[in-house]
Amino acid sequence: MSTDPKIQQLLNQLNTVIVGKQAQVADCVACLLAGGHLLIEDVPGVGKTTLAHALSRSFGLQFSRVQFTADLMPSDLVGVSIYERGREGFVFHPGPVFAQVLLADEINRASPKTQSALLEAMEEKQVTVEGSTRALPNPFFVIATQNPHDQLGTYALPESQLDRFHMRLSLGYPDRAAERELLRGADRRDMVDALQPVLGPAALARLQQAVAAVHTAEPVLDYLQDLVNATRSGRWFAQGLSPRAALAVVRAAKAQAYLQGRDYVAPDDIAAILPQTAAHRLVPVSDAGRGSVEQVRAMLEATPLP
Repeated sequence: MSTDPKIQQLLNQLNTVIVGKQAQVADCVACLLAGGHLLIEDVPGVGKTTLAHALSRSFGLQFSRVQFTADLMPSDLVGVSIYERGREGFVFHPGPVFAQVLLADEINRASPKTQSALLEAMEEKQVTVEGSTRALPNPFFVIATQNPHDQLGTYALPESQLDRFHMRLSLGYPDRAAERELLRGADRRDMVDALQPVLGPAALARLQQAVAAVHTAEPVLDYLQDLVNATRSGRWFAQGLSPRAALAVVRAAKAQAYLQGRDYVAPDDIAAILPQTAAHRLVPVSDAGRGSVEQVRAMLEATPLP
C-alpha cells in the first residue's frame, strides 16, 4: 500500500505555504483525518492562523473564522433568535459555529463562559440554543489557535475543554533557510487566498473510513496500555490519561500509519504521535522540572517497546 495521491497532493500544497514545517503539517492532516479537533499553540506571528486557513481551504470545506476577545459572548458564537415582525415570531439566526470548519483564533483570549459554549459543539456536534438542540454540519472541525498562557489577557483553557482537542501542536520559529524563503517569497495571505481545494466532504469521508479501517495488532495495543498505565502510576503525572484520550491516541496512530502508506499501526506510530495527542491533557508531577511534552518523551524512553 502506497500513500494516497490526494494526501500527497494535499501535503505538498500545504508545505508551499507553511515552509520548513513538514512534520507539523503532517500531524495537522493526521488530526483532521482522525476526525479530531486541532489546537495550535505558539507565540504571535509564526503562522498559526495561516496554517489554519490553509488547512480549511485545502480540505475544501465551508469555514468561518471567529476572533476570540474578552467581550465575545456565547450568543456571538452559536447564534441568537430575533423577533421578526413580518413573521410574527422569533427567527433563529445561526452563528459562525454552524460551519464545517470553525477557525477559533486566539481561543484563550475569550472568557471561560464563551469557551464553554464550544464544549457541546466539539463533543456532541450539536448546540443547544434557548432550549432547542440544533445539529451542526457534517463534518465539523474546530481548528483553534492560542497564545502561551503567560501572555497578557489570556485565560487558560479548562481541562475539560483541552480534553476535547485531539492534538495540540506548536509550530516554533522557522529555521534560517525557511525564514529566508519567507522573507524572499510571496505574501502568505495571497498564497492562502489562491489555494485550490484538494479534497471535498465526500473525499474526506472516504479517507476517514480508510483511516478507521487501519489494523491495530494486539501487541501494539499492549504497548499503548503500558503507556497509559505509566501516565496513571503517579511517577510522571499528577493524573493519568482517560479512556477518551487513549482512543484519541489510537485514531491518531491509525492516521499516522495511513499517511505513510501502511494499513497497520506500528509501535513507532504510537510513540510519534503521543506527545502531540497526550501532553495537553497531562500535568507533570511537581518535582519533574520539565514541561508536559518533555515529560511524555521521557516516559516514552523509559517504557520498553513490545
